[in-house]
Amino acid sequence: MSGVRISSISPTSPLASRDVRVGDELLAVNGRAPSDIIEYQQLVDDESVTLLLQREGRPLRHKVSVTKRAGEPLGLTIDSAVFDRIRTCDNHCSFCFIYQLPKGLRRSLYVKDDDFRLSFLYGNYTTLTRFTEFDLERVITERLSPLYVSIHTTNPELRASMLRNPRGATSLRWLRALLDAGIAVHGQVVTCPGINDGAELERTLEDALSLYPELASLAVVPVGVSRFNEESTMRSFTRDEAEHTLEVVARFRDLALETLGRHLIEASDEFYLLAGSTPPPPEHYDSLDQAENGIGLVASFAQSFRGENEMDVLGTGFFQSVDGAPAWGYRAPRSDTSGEIRERLKILSGEYAAPLLRDLLDEAGFNDVDVVSVTNDYFGGNIKVAGLLTGADVARAVARDPDVTHLLPDVCLNEGRFVDGIELGELGSSVVPVKTTGQDLRRTLEHWRARLVSA
Repeated sequence: MSGVRISSISPTSPLASRDVRVGDELLAVNGRAPSDIIEYQQLVDDESVTLLLQREGRPLRHKVSVTKRAGEPLGLTIDSAVFDRIRTCDNHCSFCFIYQLPKGLRRSLYVKDDDFRLSFLYGNYTTLTRFTEFDLERVITERLSPLYVSIHTTNPELRASMLRNPRGATSLRWLRALLDAGIAVHGQVVTCPGINDGAELERTLEDALSLYPELASLAVVPVGVSRFNEESTMRSFTRDEAEHTLEVVARFRDLALETLGRHLIEASDEFYLLAGSTPPPPEHYDSLDQAENGIGLVASFAQSFRGENEMDVLGTGFFQSVDGAPAWGYRAPRSDTSGEIRERLKILSGEYAAPLLRDLLDEAGFNDVDVVSVTNDYFGGNIKVAGLLTGADVARAVARDPDVTHLLPDVCLNEGRFVDGIELGELGSSVVPVKTTGQDLRRTLEHWRARLVSA
């Protein structure tokens, strides 16, 4: 543990009047050096809490003690979720999107994690190739559930080949151990055409039903391929291949319902869009637990836009874990979503969501609001989701009509910056971020409409 600092102190904290300051380095809690925010939270839940702190400019460490009710928040925000070191991934997957990143982006974006703690905290997927007996004991003892596991294939040789790691052939034994211990696990299969789709996908889904029926959910998603891809075996799905994948998923989804009493297996919205069809409605899904992975994301957004739910399914976003995890809620702020909205209004969107958003707006009577489909020229390939919109591409789209307010889904921002490092402020005041939920977009549009009427 090193370099973990206090980033804020609540005015209501029992430590507010003690010798604790923002910027103090946290060394220990009750004599123990916690390795992460999970362990820290368990320690500060005690009635008696003693912090060992180091302050810059002070040669000596100092202790601060407080007595409070058990479970009462300590009111400190720590600047990281992992206090020792993020467990980086030692796989070399041919389909890894991080390998497709060009040079010159933020350094943190190139960090690959395979850390079960970030899986628990953020919903990051782990391959379990670096998982150990000690990790298993901790997960079971502390009930770190749910976890998210990248399965990709249950063919041991193929999995080792896809991960380019011999441990890939055996690491799913940890998945069996987690399920045996009653840990909820959400799985995913990133499918690559010609590699783990077709007959291999059928084998994987059959094994999921027979070997891992306790899985909470299993998402089948297509590989993302950008113009920076250098792997000759990686390519996008064709329409026919997407249709076939949906047929395979539907068949095993029905089989799961017949044998397990629940659907278990779902294809991502992107597969439906690739096949030229509309993603299913909300009632199609047993749950929307994997909406952030594209499973029912369209359905959830539509529900939220229509006022049928209050869920924020876009909580994390790409690369969230390595860009600085706050202690509470494990969510870094995306951007300030306030801004002046002018008389004329447009909504920026990724290419996949644009036609679906158009339908929602027409249904709600917002026919006078245009949807701007932003082409992702930066990444190219099949990268068409809103979460990977870059500042450069948004800037080009906005420049075509600078006198209009452009509402931007904040899922493409992290602390006010796009993935290509451009800051939101560089695009000018005509771009106003909106929290990426249907209800927030609907509320913004209704306020805009009410202001026009009153004027």
